Amino acid sequence: MNALLEMRGISKSFPGVKALKNVTLSVQPGEIHAICGENGAGKSTLMKVLSGVYPHGSFEGDIVYAGDVQKFGGISDSEARGIIIIHQELALVPLLSIAENIFLGNETGRWGVIDWTLAHTRTQELLDIVGLKESPDALITHLGVGKQQLVEIAKALSKKVKLLILDEPTASLNESDSENLLALLRDFKRQGIASILISHKLNEIAKVADRITILRDGATVETLDFGDAPVSEDSIIKGMVGREMADRYPKRTPKIGEVIFELRDWQVYHPIHTDRQMIKGINLHVKRGEVLGIAGLMGAGRTELAMSLFGRAYGTKISGEAKLFGKTIDVSTIGKAIDHGIAYVTEDRKQLGLVLGDPITQNVTLANLPNVSRHLVINAGREAGVAEEYRRRLSIRCSDVFQQTLNLSGGNQQKVVLSKWLFADPHVLILDEPTRGVDVGAKYEIYTIINQLADEGRAVIVISSEMPELLGVCDRIYVMNEGRFVGEFPVAEATQEKIMRAIMRNGEP
Repeated sequence: MNALLEMRGISKSFPGVKALKNVTLSVQPGEIHAICGENGAGKSTLMKVLSGVYPHGSFEGDIVYAGDVQKFGGISDSEARGIIIIHQELALVPLLSIAENIFLGNETGRWGVIDWTLAHTRTQELLDIVGLKESPDALITHLGVGKQQLVEIAKALSKKVKLLILDEPTASLNESDSENLLALLRDFKRQGIASILISHKLNEIAKVADRITILRDGATVETLDFGDAPVSEDSIIKGMVGREMADRYPKRTPKIGEVIFELRDWQVYHPIHTDRQMIKGINLHVKRGEVLGIAGLMGAGRTELAMSLFGRAYGTKISGEAKLFGKTIDVSTIGKAIDHGIAYVTEDRKQLGLVLGDPITQNVTLANLPNVSRHLVINAGREAGVAEEYRRRLSIRCSDVFQQTLNLSGGNQQKVVLSKWLFADPHVLILDEPTRGVDVGAKYEIYTIINQLADEGRAVIVISSEMPELLGVCDRIYVMNEGRFVGEFPVAEATQEKIMRAIMRNGEP
């Protein structure tokens, strides 16, 4: 069978960085082809070359698609051939409807007049295909992330997709939405639509992929065929990181001390629908040197809880008591929370955690500017020295600390966010989905950092949707559902089954 796509000898350079080195990739018609690699391995760069984001002439090598050498000058050229890319950060306009988003830039109509009846009808047909029951007139802002992902796929189908590229499509989805998306890819396969799936979730790749290509340091390591023989996760990880990983979670001997931080009867209401209670009488404590996990399904209220106690960044009518070292503290603003030694690493690093257009130096020092300034004037040398210290400490891969944060891989961006809050020297560090969209090698490094923070005597709170992660790094786990804690387990007694049972029973025996 002739390949639908062949990428031959693709090389791509940026100032000071060789991002791709003679990469090869082939995709068959109707194939689900996975691409794996550590953050910074070149996966997204390769897909930007393929989709025309990096136009012909800005890279070396050939793209052969449907038997012809392609010279895409931009993303519109690749889309015209049926190559559609869905990025990890969804590109939808929140205050437009589903129909308006699907046909944005590809409007239905004649002589400059949009035919809204036709747009509505075609949108409904596409929503039926992807299994989305919302009205074409529903606003994107009212949809969850899982449904927005389906709208992106419907938009791709409207452009008569032949090769669908998905970059970390399930990174922000719960288990149910992830399963629905993978089932949709299988349906596309039966229709002859090929897919390229970039993912760090190796269990999902094993479920749907026909083949997997592994990249490391910008080069092709190998392509494995799931049809030839069973492919183990360990062999994929070895190819990605270049070494065996006998244990995915670094060992630690906990040295847990006195209670550092407490919440008592913490209650929070929705910021817009103020009669809707989101957090319902939470009592929480975390000790010195302890890693405390908060488990729960999407929508359980974990992020809302974290943001509400971090300077009331979320919610209204907030009541209850926050105590640090036994004394009641005022956390009514972000500044006050930081002054009391509370830090929050958001789950949305690109929108809320970083100033992407700024260099690493400015992002690292952002939460503790007094420490790099004198008489309100920032000392650029001191700022660069701090950034360099954290670059070494957290192994941030970059050309130098003056590199734009936008140009770092996801895992390295996450390390910059961590650096920012570590420089603030907190007593309590709240990590919300700290390894989302991060490869297994970078995950291990982040787990090591968590252990180091606990060993330094800090209290660490980890919110994660990955139960194995919580079981692997935490000392104690709260289970949350519908705004309440419905279970609490020392990690030695916790299992995924016990956690799910607590959620399903909602705290009932």
